[in-house]
Amino acid sequence: MAFISYYFHWSREEVLAIDHRSRRRWCGEISGINEKLNPSKDKKEKSIFDMKATTR
Repeated sequence: MAFISYYFHWSREEVLAIDHRSRRRWCGEISGINEKLNPSKDKKEKSIFDMKATTR
């Protein structure tokens, strides 16, 4: 949720209003935009889908 909120400046309520599948799709869209804007062999930013879940 924070990923979408940060890039699209959507409120918590707006992000919660969309279903999980749509949130995953938006994360993919944002990652694609980042890759197009910042093409690099040495990726500085990873796709949200490339990041591994961490435990608390």
